[in-house]
Amino acid sequence: MLTGKNVIACEPVDSADGRFSASGVLAQFEEASVDHVDQALDASAQAFDEYRRVPADARARFLDHIAEAIEHSDDLVEAAHVETALPLDRLTGERARTAAQLRMFANLLREGSWADARIDRAIPDRKPLPKPDIRRMLIPIGPVVVFGASNFPLAFSVAGGDTASAFAAGCPVVVKAHPAHPATSELAARAIIEAVEAAHIPRGSFSLLQSSRNEIAAALVRHRSTKAVGFTGSQRAGRALFDVAASRPDPIPMYAEMGSVNPVFLLPGAVAERGDAIAEALKNSVTLGVGQFCTNPGVTIGIDDDRFDQFVQRMEGLFREAGVGTMLYPAIFQSYEAGVQRLSALTRTCVRPSSVEEEFRARPSMFQTDARTFMRHRELGEEVFGPSTVVVRCGSREEMEAVAQHLEGQLTATIHGTPQDLAEYASLLSTLENKAGRLVFNGFPTGVEVCASMQHGGP
Repeated sequence: MLTGKNVIACEPVDSADGRFSASGVLAQFEEASVDHVDQALDASAQAFDEYRRVPADARARFLDHIAEAIEHSDDLVEAAHVETALPLDRLTGERARTAAQLRMFANLLREGSWADARIDRAIPDRKPLPKPDIRRMLIPIGPVVVFGASNFPLAFSVAGGDTASAFAAGCPVVVKAHPAHPATSELAARAIIEAVEAAHIPRGSFSLLQSSRNEIAAALVRHRSTKAVGFTGSQRAGRALFDVAASRPDPIPMYAEMGSVNPVFLLPGAVAERGDAIAEALKNSVTLGVGQFCTNPGVTIGIDDDRFDQFVQRMEGLFREAGVGTMLYPAIFQSYEAGVQRLSALTRTCVRPSSVEEEFRARPSMFQTDARTFMRHRELGEEVFGPSTVVVRCGSREEMEAVAQHLEGQLTATIHGTPQDLAEYASLLSTLENKAGRLVFNGFPTGVEVCASMQHGGP
């Protein structure tokens, strides 16, 4: 029983700005208007002073209520399956992760270190001047706008990590749902509304806006009451919103997790020692979830010798055997196909079987180039969201380091090497520390452990 309506201060509202639908067409959804943006953020601003004073234990119970409601919503998983084509098993696991994230923030609230409290006691008899009592702590910043991600309809969307973080900090939230899964978004919003009522949280603390229009996204970031933004998505969209946030009369922080190519560096000792195993695992990482992960390894870099040549041949065979997979929605499939065409024009195509356009089923693709070509064409270092990787052959360690220095900022960088490799390539590791938010050693970047030490963002 979907309403297809926007939600402002936990109440459904009408819209006359048209409708849109997503894959699976579970319902038609009303387009949010600029007036809705004003109403939602005005309600958030009005609720802020009350919500920020809700005790930490009560905010923790609020998050626990959301987690429990998410866990008991089978309709949520079914809707996400219809709208995204993601397997039910994957979505069931993602629902558990979503609940775990909420509870992690609830436990953090109870533990207390989040306030980062600093106390310097007074020393009234200090000479030549007495020292005053000085205290410092973090406080809520104000209404936060959260943009849902396309590829994680539960864990990075309406009730995902950004929303949980903002609620935990004492900030009201306005979520801009991703238009690829509006039904999933409405059902997740119901879980939050249920928790608002159960925990007696100010109703203006939560709103959900549905829209397929870019101007609504910009209006949310530009609004005078917005004090921070949480975004997960493409670099193009993220940079556009970042520019809006920075150009305001009062610039605001934007916490953006944007796509990258997540380079994998294969050092000679590791390739000689376990090249076939690396090839198998790398193929699995590239094709996992039809390549629709922000940490998908889109560039593979090695030293061009006989062992690396064997590795590449093994990869080619694995990619040819890999099956097709349905992508999240038509626009992502079309973007993937356009990206593959771009790579094909600049490289030697190793594996490029045809996809199935009418069903949005993409086939994995693999390309080869040399280091000089890679560094000459910036497009080869840009994300192609889907199951593809570009293999870059380097003539020397120095050339591999030049490729690393050429890369733009990344979410992750992966290094496969023996202890001797890692010692010999210490300068490469130093370069990558300044290029990526997370370094992965002898593993693969797809997958994020939800814990305090995990860095999921750029440099």
